[in-house]
Amino acid sequence: MPSTHNVEKPWDTDDIDKWNIEAFKPEHNPHAFLEESSFATLFPKYREQYLRSSWPSITKTLEKFGIACTLDLVEGSMTVKTTRKTYDPAAILKARDLIKLLARSVPTPQAVTIMEDDKACDVIKVRGLVRNKERFVKRRQRLLGPSGSTLKAIQLLTNTYILVQGNTVSVMGGYKDLKTVRRIVEETFANVHPIYQIKELMIKKELAKDPELVDQSWDRFLPNFKKRSLSKRRVPHKVTDKSKKVYTPFPPLQEKSKIDLQIESGEYFLSKQAKERKMREEREERMKERQEEKKKERLKEYVAPAEDGEKKKKKRKREDEDKEGKKKHQKKRSSTAGDED
Repeated sequence: MPSTHNVEKPWDTDDIDKWNIEAFKPEHNPHAFLEESSFATLFPKYREQYLRSSWPSITKTLEKFGIACTLDLVEGSMTVKTTRKTYDPAAILKARDLIKLLARSVPTPQAVTIMEDDKACDVIKVRGLVRNKERFVKRRQRLLGPSGSTLKAIQLLTNTYILVQGNTVSVMGGYKDLKTVRRIVEETFANVHPIYQIKELMIKKELAKDPELVDQSWDRFLPNFKKRSLSKRRVPHKVTDKSKKVYTPFPPLQEKSKIDLQIESGEYFLSKQAKERKMREEREERMKERQEEKKKERLKEYVAPAEDGEKKKKKRKREDEDKEGKKKHQKKRSSTAGDED
């Protein structure tokens, strides 16, 4: 077959935007579908009242795309299905996403926007990412931030709608933005703070405004956070003596069990009453020791502190004694001098 690469294409002009996604209109598919497609999902009990009140607006929105929907309050389920009026093949998939978002507590005005062509959704299951429930709650709160500030920052930087509800995180937005948000959420539950990703997104947003940096690498501008991982090796509480010992083929002696120790002390052969009496006596002795210790601590408060007056008196006594000693010594010297004369 000859190549048609260099053949002139009169319909391919420069004014055509090849990346533009045109809206799918009824004239693009004049024939009805041969088979009926349907999707159903369950919703929690607390959403029943809200869904009942907002169901007329949901039905009205889906009728524009030729999709029928039913709300079963007995089973607690929502169902969407194609009809003879359905012309867009992707509409049923969008309707499936719509009921999924409604079941995850997304408000109806926000959930209805999923029917637009440039919108997609992702429901991230986060409960399985962390085993410990307390740790899971802390990391979920870390994603929200103080009064929802962290979540709001992620929404503004990624142009998405994010709702954290129970064990799931529902996200609505463009395909690339959904991928970014999923990475942030998974890293948050892997104990990486979302502020690092927020900083990176802010820098990228500013760099995108500069036309000179479009074809250049942004690695030199992005922050490089060093991962500080501590050693996961378990340190034993009791460090054993690792000095070299003489090798012996025999195993060490077996440690004596609790019963063996009781037999040696004679406690094993005591009757039940005698054991109870012995335990009572030991308990009373311990209580007496504690009482004595507490009594000594209380008496410490009433011990009078050493006064400065007593020290001064002692000093004076010493000075007087020293003077008397000097006088006696002088008398002795004078008496010995008289005898010599």
